[in-house]
Amino acid sequence: MKSYRKELWFETHQRRQLINITPEVIQCLHESGVKEGLILVNAMHITSSVFINDDESGLHHDYEVWLEKLAPEKPYSQYKHNGFEDNADAHLKRTIMGREVVVAVTQGKLDFGPWEQIFYGEFDGKRRKRVLVKIIGE
Repeated sequence: MKSYRKELWFETHQRRQLINITPEVIQCLHESGVKEGLILVNAMHITSSVFINDDESGLHHDYEVWLEKLAPEKPYSQYKHNGFEDNADAHLKRTIMGREVVVAVTQGKLDFGPWEQIFYGEFDGKRRKRVLVKIIGE
């Protein structure tokens, strides 16, 4: 069995941003040489997320609106967590969107359904953060 590990680094220019990281994950798969196995992709920060969905701008807008309704950024005073930081909403958004995804690898390719793509969701950006890619298989 093979094992591969790589950290992908991202620095967003906005507080909240969605980035399609499927190409980077596919590159990791090629580097690993795994043809049959599993890929774990997880955010290594508690205010960011990794999830699978469609890469469609209207849907991305809908996520922003929906997440702001569920966990609005402001007023900062509404959250007990906000003292030295103002990112309680980002912690909640990460919980809603999830920490990681696991994708099957079949014949050297991500075993996706139609339109599925892997996204990094940043909810407290403007600084460098990492995503772990771990691949195991044959």
